[in-house]
Amino acid sequence: MLNSLDKVCVVIGASHAGVNFAFTLRKEGWEGQIILFDSDPELPYHRPPLSKAYLSAEDNSQLDLLFPKQNYENDTITLNLGKGVVSIDKELKTIITSDGIVQNYDKLVLATGARPFIPPINGIKTAKNLFAMRTLEDAMQIGNAVKNSKTKRVVIIGGGYIGLETAASLKKLGAKVTVLEREHRVLARITAPEMSNFFNKLHKENGVSLLTNKNVTSIKTLENTNTVICDDNTSYLADVIVVGVGIKVNTALAENINLEIENGIKVDATAKTSDANIYAIGDCTSHFNPHYNRFIRLESVQNAVDQAKVAAKAICENEIIYDAIPWFWSDQYDVKLQMVGLSTGYNQVVKRVEEDKEKCLSIWYFKDDELLAVDAVNNGKAYVLGGRFIKGKQKIDKEKLMDSSVKITPISFLLN
Repeated sequence: MLNSLDKVCVVIGASHAGVNFAFTLRKEGWEGQIILFDSDPELPYHRPPLSKAYLSAEDNSQLDLLFPKQNYENDTITLNLGKGVVSIDKELKTIITSDGIVQNYDKLVLATGARPFIPPINGIKTAKNLFAMRTLEDAMQIGNAVKNSKTKRVVIIGGGYIGLETAASLKKLGAKVTVLEREHRVLARITAPEMSNFFNKLHKENGVSLLTNKNVTSIKTLENTNTVICDDNTSYLADVIVVGVGIKVNTALAENINLEIENGIKVDATAKTSDANIYAIGDCTSHFNPHYNRFIRLESVQNAVDQAKVAAKAICENEIIYDAIPWFWSDQYDVKLQMVGLSTGYNQVVKRVEEDKEKCLSIWYFKDDELLAVDAVNNGKAYVLGGRFIKGKQKIDKEKLMDSSVKITPISFLLN
C-alpha cells in the first residue's frame, strides 16, 4: 500500500491550494509525513481579503486563517513558513530550501502560484510607496502608506479586478483614487462591454477617477511625491502607487527539472505532471477542461481548492477526474459580482436587468446557441442557475431571458 508510515509528501506553497491539499491528503488516508514549505512567514490565510479588509489591518491579528494553527498539529502537518525552495532533484527525489536544508520526498506537490508582474516602466524602481498586491505584507504596507499620507493621492496602474477592488477599498479609507487603464475599457480582456460600462459608472459614482487609454510610460519622483506620466503626455500626482497589471506564473522550479510547461505547469485530469511522482495544483497549472475542450489556466480559489482535492485523492489511489465549471467573484462597494464559466469565444451577449431590484443584473455569454458563461451582479439566482445551465449544456430561450417580467427559475428560459 502506498500510504505507509515512512512515506513523505512535500508541498511547495502553503496558500489555498497547498494547504487544502495537505488536509485532504490526510483525510484520504495518507499515513506518512506531510511537509509544507512557503516563503511567506504568516500562518496560511485567505487571499481574497488582500484587496479589501486587509488594507485597513493594523497587524496580522486580523488575519482570516485558512485553518487554525492547532489543526495542523492535530493532523500532523508540518509547516515550514518563511522558507522557500530553491531547487528540486527529481532523480534523487529531494528538494533544497533557501537555507540549504535537503528534504527527501516520495510525492511532491507544486503549489507555487504566481507573482505580480511589474512592467518595465522608466522610473518604477525608484518610485516612492509603490506596491503590488499579493501578500498580507503588501496590503498592510499599502494601507499604512495611505493612512500616513497627508493628501492621500493614490494612482492604481491597471483596471482589472485587483485594481478595481483596491480602488473601492482605498476610497473607503478616504483616499483620492485615480485608476489608469491601458485598454479602451476596464476589464476589457475578461468581460463584455456592458459589464465594463457598469463598473465604470459604479466607480465614478463613488468618486474614483477611472481613466482608459492611459498607457503609463514613466514615473518621476521628487522627495515623497511621484508623477505618473502617460504616453498622451498627461500626468498624475501620487503619494502611493499600486501596480495591478497582471501576474507571472511561478514555473521556474518546474522548468529547471524539465516538466512539461504550456501556459503553466501542464497536468493531467488528476493534477499529475509529466513526472509520475510530482503533482501541481492551483494558479501555476494548465489543465484540460472537458466542458470547454481545451487546456486552461485559472487564477481562482475555486480551482485551487478543487485541484487540491483531486490531487490528494489521486495520490491516495482514490482517483477522480477534475471537470469543474470555473467560478469567480469580486466585491466592490455594495456590489457582489459572481462569475461562472469562461466567456472566451463568445459571439453574442444577452443583458438582463432585474427591474424590481437596485443594481441587480446579469450578462449571459453565448457562442451561437451554447451558453458559455454568466456574470451576475447582486444576483445569486442568475449565478447558480447559469452554472447549472452551462454544465448541463442546456439550450436557452434568449428572448425570454431578456424579458425581466419572466422570473428566473430552473425552467423559465429552457428550450425543449
